[in-house]
Amino acid sequence: MALWASSSSCQKLFLETLVARHGNGRRRSRNGRRDLDSVVHVGVAEREAVAIAYEEGERDRPKWAEETPLSRLVKALVSFKPLYSVLKLGARQVLISTAEKKNIPWREMTREILESDVYKELPSIENPSLRYPDYYLSPFHAYDEGNLSWLAAAEAEVATMSMMRRAIPYASSTEEATREMRGNWLQAIKQHHMEHSGNSKIETILDIGCSVGVSTRFLADSFPYAKVTGLDLSPYFLSVAQFKEKQRPPRKNPIRWIHAAGEDTGLPSKSFDLVSFAYVFHECPERAIIALVAEAFRLLRPGGTLVLTDQSPKSKILQVQQFPIFHLPFYCLLDIFKSISKFKVLRNLRC
Repeated sequence: MALWASSSSCQKLFLETLVARHGNGRRRSRNGRRDLDSVVHVGVAEREAVAIAYEEGERDRPKWAEETPLSRLVKALVSFKPLYSVLKLGARQVLISTAEKKNIPWREMTREILESDVYKELPSIENPSLRYPDYYLSPFHAYDEGNLSWLAAAEAEVATMSMMRRAIPYASSTEEATREMRGNWLQAIKQHHMEHSGNSKIETILDIGCSVGVSTRFLADSFPYAKVTGLDLSPYFLSVAQFKEKQRPPRKNPIRWIHAAGEDTGLPSKSFDLVSFAYVFHECPERAIIALVAEAFRLLRPGGTLVLTDQSPKSKILQVQQFPIFHLPFYCLLDIFKSISKFKVLRNLRC
């Protein structure tokens, strides 16, 4: 099975979901959610797919993400390092002040991490022999070192909170935005598994690109009897994830954190019931997306579920947002579904 979810917004709905089921099974047309706009079934070979619609904008991607004379000029200006440094500082201040105006304590949460004992986690996390993909070594998120820095790790969770407020602009608080975004995501997983997996249980979960473990902890909380693994390329992010996990009461099944590449995890084949990518693909070039999906299918047990959730470039809410000076190198430039459809097991999917 595969489940696709996008954080695009449609008034009370921000999830776009595509589900595909391995093996034979009856096609279902009913929908258990009250707030969904429409459900479209797509038959694919021996798979069953359900696409849940969301409100689209007028374009295939935001205007600011297209190749235009203006966007090329901005890229040229940003490539000039002295100017980039000045713009980066200004952009960061805007991001921080905007978040704090929405009652997101950006500086306070960052300081708590940087002044803690999080650094002691690094030796037990880092794999010194790991070779990083070239795309991961590029500056993005306004950090020169990308995700390979303590500052990026310290700000990752608060930046996620800010992103949720932007994705769910009608939410009255960060907590409400979190409940809707994560709640819909988890509900879609549980509903799909219940309808298509019979009496089988989700006993093993892998969260690829887990960052500082926000999505990993939600999965562990929702499936307390499952063995959950968070995997990421950044040892700094994983150190924060492990540090934060140690601050909470012990779990029956402790989360395992692995420093590895999602394209080549080194984990045994057919060893997970559920593999999740939460807000990972928008940071990746197409070749990496295809490799990540290939690895996920290798890791899934027969009948397992692949969960993808990310922002859609077709989202109306995303398209009306102001131009982000430091958007990611690959952010919104790809149609993620078209990219993963190039992987042979999904090639015939259409929606």
